Amino acid sequence: YQRRVRGSISKTMTEKKPITLYTSPTPNGWKVSIALEELGIPYNVHGIKLQTNEQKQDWFLKINPNGRIPAIVDHSNGDFAVFESAAILVYLAENFPGGEKLLPKDLKQKTQVLEWSFFQMAGVGPMQGQANHFLHMAPEKIEYGIKRYTDETKRLYSVLDKALEGKEYLANNQYSIADILNFSWVLIHDFAQVSLDGFPNLKKWGERIAKRPAVVKGLVVPEKNPRINFFNDDGSVKF
Repeated sequence: YQRRVRGSISKTMTEKKPITLYTSPTPNGWKVSIALEELGIPYNVHGIKLQTNEQKQDWFLKINPNGRIPAIVDHSNGDFAVFESAAILVYLAENFPGGEKLLPKDLKQKTQVLEWSFFQMAGVGPMQGQANHFLHMAPEKIEYGIKRYTDETKRLYSVLDKALEGKEYLANNQYSIADILNFSWVLIHDFAQVSLDGFPNLKKWGERIAKRPAVVKGLVVPEKNPRINFFNDDGSVKF
């Protein structure tokens, strides 16, 4: 494994830090850098250049056969590779000290965290991602596609808003990987042209999470997103 990534990560670096994170400044990438910061796990960063399809190169496909970011390699566990953002967060929470604060060990509490985690993976991410595609990347403007996916994003936001009624966090009223996973996408709601005006609970939840120091740090890994600016002049995150 070391031979395949030696061009960007030296053996000395990986001996000092247990995790190497392969990522880009996108919602899916931010999930993992935020979790690493929350848990205080030392990590190296390999920024993946999506614009040059670096994620499709053979060396990276050996880490993630799907050719997508993010992915990690755990050098403290035999260079074990993990891909898919939710799987990575579960892995980190279950294998590093303090992980239970993001993923409880109690079966019922853990299940509630996983419910809202999978809700993001199966719903918010794919639907809002499609809204972003039709709004900003499609070669022609297709009103049906824009309406279909922005409406579904709004519906999913309404589910989150209702779930947060009278609560500070999604599962067990305790900050968890479920909040990290959903926050990373809801953060860029403006990019999907979805207003939070009708979702007061969701807005307060996002503002609460945006103030966390680990979140602020995680959102600049590997660098600030060049297309989406959600930082105030003082470095705080606007939601």
